[in-house]
Amino acid sequence: MMKRILMVCTGNVCRSPAAQVLLSRELPGCTIESAGIAAIGGTAIDPVMSELMTGRGFDLSAHRARRIDDRTCRWADLILVMETTHRHLIERTYPMTRGRVYRLTERYRIDVPDPYRRSRHVYDYAVKLIEHGAVDWAARIVSLEQKRPRHPDTGADGPAHLK
Repeated sequence: MMKRILMVCTGNVCRSPAAQVLLSRELPGCTIESAGIAAIGGTAIDPVMSELMTGRGFDLSAHRARRIDDRTCRWADLILVMETTHRHLIERTYPMTRGRVYRLTERYRIDVPDPYRRSRHVYDYAVKLIEHGAVDWAARIVSLEQKRPRHPDTGADGPAHLK
């Protein structure tokens, strides 16, 4: 089951926090967190991204950046990144993540561009891609969960002692 999902970008002040709240909206039964490859711990959300997310009904004022680490990689059932380079770096640095790291916008075969300190147009484009990626991944995860075989005796995921 994919109940713990980690969203990853570079600084954890733009893309991954936005992806975290957007995917959380789509998958309310999951725990979604975010981190950055090169995050400076404690940094607040980017003001432009904060404004864009506020316009969508999300308050990210309490968000503080954190760097990806061994603990977060082990915690996550699924790691969704914004760029192919993020995937390669995570898999190289944390080999135990192989098979659990995917690009958020893989369906479109593109990276989500880093809007940090760029034009408003780049922020808008990045958010649109993140929104589409969140909806796509939510549908995939729900579909996978619905296809999971149920234990014939209990109708559950299997005997409790095996969980």
